[in-house]
Amino acid sequence: MYTKIIIGVDPAVTSGSNSDETGIVVVGKGVDGFGYVIDDVSHKGSPAQWADRVVKAYHQYQAHYVVAEVNQGGDLVETVLRAADPTLRFKAVRATKSKRCRAEPVAMLYEQKKIFHTRAFPELEQQMCRFMSGSGKSPDRVDALVWALTELMKSPRAPRISKCWSFEPSS
Repeated sequence: MYTKIIIGVDPAVTSGSNSDETGIVVVGKGVDGFGYVIDDVSHKGSPAQWADRVVKAYHQYQAHYVVAEVNQGGDLVETVLRAADPTLRFKAVRATKSKRCRAEPVAMLYEQKKIFHTRAFPELEQQMCRFMSGSGKSPDRVDALVWALTELMKSPRAPRISKCWSFEPSS
C-alpha cells in the first residue's frame, strides 16, 4: 500500500535512432515511510510515444502527479503531456545542479536502506552502476528516478541544501 505515487520523467529532446531514451520511473511511498521503485517504463521514441507511456503509467498506478525535467524542452514537455491527457497533474522541475549533486541525497537514502525496488529493473540498475562509476551515456532512467524520489521523499521540515555536498575535510 502506497500513500503517494509519483512518476519521474527525464524527456529526450529528439527521437532518432541515436537519441537518448526518455526516462520514465514510477515510485511510491509506502505506509512504512520507505520509498519503493515500482516500475521503469522508460522509452526511446517520439514525444507522443513517451507521453502515451507516461499517461498509461499515471492511470495504471493511480499516480498523484508527474514530475518532469524541463531544462531542454521547457513548456513543450507539459504541452506534450497535457495533449495526451489534459487531466494529468504535472510539476515542472529545472536542473540547476549537476546530475551527481542531484543524485547524492537519493544515493544516501539507498545507503540508509530507505529505498527498495519492488522487483529487478536490469536496465535501470545497470545505469545506476555505470553512473556511480562515472562511465556510460546520459543516465536518463537515473535522472527520472532521482527527480521522482527527491520529490517523493522530501520532508517539509528538512532544511534545503543549496549546493552539492563536499566530502573534503574542512579547514
